[in-house]
Amino acid sequence: MNDVAGNDVAGHDVAGGAVLRCRALAKTYHEAGGTVEVLRGIDLDIAPGERVAIMGSSGAGKSTLLHLLGGLDEPSAGEVWIGNTCMHALGHAARGRLRNRMLGFVYQFHHLLPEFTALENVAMPLLVRGEPVSVAREKARALLEKVGLEERLAHKPGELSGGERQRAAVARALVTGPRCVLADEPTGNLDQENAAKVYELMLELNARYRASLLVVTHERELAARMDRVLVLERGILREDNP
Repeated sequence: MNDVAGNDVAGHDVAGGAVLRCRALAKTYHEAGGTVEVLRGIDLDIAPGERVAIMGSSGAGKSTLLHLLGGLDEPSAGEVWIGNTCMHALGHAARGRLRNRMLGFVYQFHHLLPEFTALENVAMPLLVRGEPVSVAREKARALLEKVGLEERLAHKPGELSGGERQRAAVARALVTGPRCVLADEPTGNLDQENAAKVYELMLELNARYRASLLVVTHERELAARMDRVLVLERGILREDNP
């Protein structure tokens, strides 16, 4: 099996295997006062369609772990695999293409581009991939309709409510047909009613599209609806056993 072809991406068929996995993943920061071990040799496998919650106290390193798994930061040690491809064997451009093809991201803050409409924001990952504008816009339109924003396609983020912006962000994460969506406190900036709506939306889309979900959350209600709950504590990831 060839994981890397030149500087491009190859070998990301995930049939029968983990969509996302890491081995011995570690992250250490060197500061003036000494060394801080944030993550200590983490092993993790996310199966196709699986829903996993990661919990832990503030500052435990949950966002750091998600950034490493998404290829947005470099580990101090260990490896991250997306499908059959080792992310850290790739160059910067190939890694970006792999992320675009296999992963979707949802953050606490929507990160929609303020100068573009909801339709344009959701189409953006497809345009980055090189799809024709007409195709990208049609796929974005279809997904925005599925998240209940069919009347808000031409609205810019500043014209949308907080819940609408986050629904658009979920649509953007799914528009490329990713195998796994990484979500970092996706409802942390919403009131309880809108948070519940976004929870339901993510679980519904997980069931419909079979994209795995890896969600960092402090909400026990959401975590309880996942297939597994993991707790990050003192740099170690463990199964939650209440």
